[in-house]
Amino acid sequence: MLKYSFSLLLTLFSIAIQAQEQPKDTIKKTERYGLRIGADISKLARTLYDKDYKGFELAGDYRITKKMYIAGELGNENKTTDDDRLNFTTKGSYFKAGFDNNFYQNWLNMENMIHLGVRYGFSTFSQQLNSYKIYDNSGYFPQAPEVAAGTKYNGLSAHWAEVVAGMKAKLFNNVYAGFSLRLNYLLTEKKPENFDNLYIPGFNRTYDGKFGVGWNYTITYFIPFYKKKK
Repeated sequence: MLKYSFSLLLTLFSIAIQAQEQPKDTIKKTERYGLRIGADISKLARTLYDKDYKGFELAGDYRITKKMYIAGELGNENKTTDDDRLNFTTKGSYFKAGFDNNFYQNWLNMENMIHLGVRYGFSTFSQQLNSYKIYDNSGYFPQAPEVAAGTKYNGLSAHWAEVVAGMKAKLFNNVYAGFSLRLNYLLTEKKPENFDNLYIPGFNRTYDGKFGVGWNYTITYFIPFYKKKK
């Protein structure tokens, strides 16, 4: 009986050793790292249908870790604003730099993003006051005659912080579609005399002097540099 038990134990031990020596089936995920660059198609479309707006924006990101991306935007805007009291034109360029963190857990060979990030923004621009209206309350019916101005203010600038929330989805091959929402907070600005920065390129319209909102729709192309196995 003891001999039989010892023989069975040796057999089981031999089977265990053989099982450990056999290779296990594993899935090795390869992740790509590189540069993704493209344009904001919403600004290009608005340039075509809005006679008071011309603008473009280049957008890009570079993957540095599994979840982290260096990101930024570079653009130019020429916008005429016409409201009840003022008509003015803003022209200038802007640059934004920061990072995005991807919170989406991709499956095998997927490269989509649901991201949250921050930017530092800087813009240089000019403002031209085209015309304004002054209400005259001396008569029975108040009137607002338009006054032509043509005053131009050059050498203006602004700095702001930006919180970004968005997503990117792979359409085909290395082409991606993206959408993001932005909440801006103005840090510093150089204002014109006897006027205000009511619109800042890259920041958009100012609300209460400090806050702004924005968005973009991008089509980007991914240029892979190298791969890592997970």
